Amino acid sequence: MASEDVKLIGAVMSPFVMRPRVSLNLKGVEYEFLEETFGSKSELLLKSNPVYKKIPVLIHSGKPICESLIIVQYIDETWSGHSILPSDAYDRAIARFWAHYIDDKWFPALASIARAQTEEAKNEAIEQVFTGLKLLEEACEKCSGGKPFFGGETIGYVDIALGCYLGWLRATEKLIGITFLDETKTPLLCHWAEKFSSHEAVASVMPETDKLVEFAKMIQAKFKAPANK
Repeated sequence: MASEDVKLIGAVMSPFVMRPRVSLNLKGVEYEFLEETFGSKSELLLKSNPVYKKIPVLIHSGKPICESLIIVQYIDETWSGHSILPSDAYDRAIARFWAHYIDDKWFPALASIARAQTEEAKNEAIEQVFTGLKLLEEACEKCSGGKPFFGGETIGYVDIALGCYLGWLRATEKLIGITFLDETKTPLLCHWAEKFSSHEAVASVMPETDKLVEFAKMIQAKFKAPANK
C-alpha cells in the first residue's frame, strides 16, 4: 500500500495515536504521519473529525476513520497478514471487553493521579490503578494461555489497548515515585510489558519516558497557571 493512500493525523505523545501506528506497523502498511501541534487543531483534523474534533484520525483513500480502537479494528479488517483480533467470536468479545475496561476504568484512574486536588484523591486513584493491574494480571493469564501476549504468540487487540499506555504508566511512576508494575505483584504483566515494548512494531513509536515526564509537567503548569484577566 503506497504511503499516499494512508494518512494518520496524530501526535507522538498520544497513547491513542500510538494504537493505530502499532497496528499499521504490524500489518506492514506504509502511511504518512501528519502531526498535530499541541494546543491547536488543524483544518484537516476538524474536517476529518467534525464530531469529536480530536486525534487520531486515519484517512484511507480519502475516507476518515475516527476513534483509536475503531481504527485498530478497521486496520485489522482491511489489511491481511498479522491478525489483531481473535478469529473466535467469544475470544473477540472478551478482547473487546478488556479493551473497554482499560479505557473506561483503568486509564482514567491513572490519568486522575496528576489531576488530584488532595492527597486523599491522589491515593484513591493510585489504589484504583493497582486494583486494575491485579485484574489485568488475571486477564493476561487467561487470555494468553501461558504465551507472551494477551493475544497469544503475537500482539493482539488487548496488547495494543493496554500497551500503548505503558509510556504514560512509566512517566507517572517517575513523577510520583511509585512502581506500579512489580515483579512480586504482577509478574506476568512485567514480562509482558518488556516483550511488548521491545517488539519491532512498537519500539519505534513508543515515546521516551523522560519526554513524557517533561510533557506532563508542561501540561500541569499550564493548568495551574492563573487565567489571564
